[in-house]
Amino acid sequence: MVEKHQKAVVTCSTAPKAVGPYSVGIKSGDFLFLSGQLGLDPISSDFVEGGVEAQTKQALTNLQNVLQEEGADLSNVVKTIVFLSDINDFGKMNAVYAEFFKTDPPARSTVAVSALPKSGLVEIEAIARI
Repeated sequence: MVEKHQKAVVTCSTAPKAVGPYSVGIKSGDFLFLSGQLGLDPISSDFVEGGVEAQTKQALTNLQNVLQEEGADLSNVVKTIVFLSDINDFGKMNAVYAEFFKTDPPARSTVAVSALPKSGLVEIEAIARI
């Protein structure tokens, strides 16, 4: 158990490895802070094929896998931030996102950015209460 003011690094064998010097997640008190997930296949570390819809589905699946590693699931998520490389993909991303958060969705911000790591189309980060 993590003490109130301590933090613990979260690892996950079923999510892609970090593409830089950061942790997949940090557990602190009752919260999990999950780093942004791209639409990368956890085995090959390549983007899944199928455009922004497929990358959104994979990014959310990767987040689910990290949550499950800590005994949580998407129902524990209280906030997400979605980064899109093209704001015109908002509708496509939103349709897939809605499949994962069917009831009581978390608070969310969605922003367009000029570029994402590895030229991804979408990146999603989350905060969960456990």
